[in-house]
Amino acid sequence: MRAVIQRVASASVAVDGETISKISKGLMVLVGIGSDDTTSDASIIVKKILGIRVFSDVDEPRKMWKTNVKDVDGEILCVSQFTLLADTTKDKPDFHRAMATEPAKELYSTFLRMLGEAYKPDKIQDGKFGAMMNVSLTNEGPITLTVDSRKFEYVNNGNDSNTPKAGTKNKKGSVSPTAKPSPE
Repeated sequence: MRAVIQRVASASVAVDGETISKISKGLMVLVGIGSDDTTSDASIIVKKILGIRVFSDVDEPRKMWKTNVKDVDGEILCVSQFTLLADTTKDKPDFHRAMATEPAKELYSTFLRMLGEAYKPDKIQDGKFGAMMNVSLTNEGPITLTVDSRKFEYVNNGNDSNTPKAGTKNKKGSVSPTAKPSPE
């Protein structure tokens, strides 16, 4: 699972010209769900979103990177975005690394529930899963960070010849312990 976290002064989502969600100070989070992601991945991303320190110290605003969204009682706007998992090796993006629609919708709902349980449900907003959305935001800083539930370990559907097989050596001669085994 991948999340792009942006510190914002405000953010909103509109569908068919109608604003369906909006927040003030907090985080705008784009969420990409990989084809092999699980609730464990969602849990990791929830902890990252709530724990990442992208705000200044409340008492000393000149001290950056001291507080998280919970510390500042901020809001969170999440938008599901399968394109975050695109393989852009070629000019036409390949989305085979993204989870299929129905299971992704279910896992995204679980992710939102977990986020609400770990923070304040009334502070969590989201877009409309699968809809064409217009996302607007005022990025503060700007501060934009990308976090992954697993470091560079996305499933190889036979489309990525650059992903090492388990037990193969990388350029430095080290064996890759985390690569997925080949289906031989």
